[in-house]
Order: sequence, then C-alpha cells, then structure tokens
Amino acid sequence: MFQQARYHEALRHFQEANYADAKNVDAYYNLGAAYHRLGVVEHNETYLRQAENYYEMAVVRDDNHAEAYRGLAVLLADQGRTQEAFNLLQSWVDKRPESSDARIELARLCEEFGDGANAEARLTEALALDPNSGRAWAALGRLREQMGEHEAALRGYERSLWQNRFQPEVAQRIAALRSRVQPTHAMDALPGGTRLVEQGTPSLR
Repeated sequence: MFQQARYHEALRHFQEANYADAKNVDAYYNLGAAYHRLGVVEHNETYLRQAENYYEMAVVRDDNHAEAYRGLAVLLADQGRTQEAFNLLQSWVDKRPESSDARIELARLCEEFGDGANAEARLTEALALDPNSGRAWAALGRLREQMGEHEAALRGYERSLWQNRFQPEVAQRIAALRSRVQPTHAMDALPGGTRLVEQGTPSLR
C-alpha cells in the first residue's frame, strides 16, 4: 500500500503492527515513513511532526537503524534545519564508530550541501570499515560522476553492482557511462567482465 501511494491505508496497518508489538523498531520507522510521505504530499505540518516523533522513537530504540536516521535527516534538511540534520548524523557516527552506514549518510548530506571534500572523506572511512559496502561504492561513484571523473565513477558503480545486483539506478548509470569511457575500462571492477542485471527492492522494513 505504501509503495502504491495509499498512505492512509498503509498507516493504519503500521499502527496495527505497532500495537501488536510495541518493541518492534521497524514499526516505528514505518510509521515515521508513512507520516513523512503524508506530510509532504498533503503539506500537513502535523503529519511531519508525527513523522519526526516516530523516527526519533526508532533511533532511540535502535541507535544503528540506518533507515530511521536517513528519514529523520531528510525531514530536518527539507525543513531548513540543516545543522540539526548534521548534528544527528554526526552523533550516529560518534555512537557507532564501527558503522559504515553512519558515514555513508553523513557523506550524502555533505554532498547535498556542496561539500564534496568531506563527502569523499566520509565515504573513504566507510569503505575502510566495510570494503564490500555496495552503498558506499555507489555513493562514491555518484560523487566521482558529479566531478566529471567518468572512469572512476564507472569503477565505483561496477563495484557497487558486484556487491548488490538489485540496484536499477546504479545499472542505469553504468549503461550511461560506458559510452563515455574506453571499453577496456568499463568492466575492470567485475571479475571476468561479468554483466549483471538488477531489479528493484522495497524501501520499507
């Protein structure tokens, strides 16, 4: 229902899930996501405040819940509360120094606000923690592409797709970039020049 934009119906079921299991962190996150979409679509500040509350409840119950941190940071940034968004993600990094996801989300926020140097530094840290992070490689590929470094971007995207083939957006960027670089470079990141097909994944938990 959420994916079909039937947000009010989705919200009712998420509420039922929350009532059935008040300890389920994903239920709080999904409530936050539903209220967030409703708030944006219907321009409803009350829904956005509800979304913020549920996202916060999720991260209090799980201080490494990547989706909840991401949703809350996006909500804060969209409301012009940029410093709060940065503080939120930096606190996640501080509390979970072993988390590559925390650094990836902080990098994405830095990138969004034009701080490419810090974004690259955070992604480098994320890959040092988890060299197989498809999300980190995809984010680094996107950053390189924005800088006009097409070969480096392609290598990042290829590494990302090798780790997780279910990424349609990454596959599209690979297809677009292959025409801009030498064919010998296009498949460097994949053993044997393997070509992968990807499909979509749901955003809810």
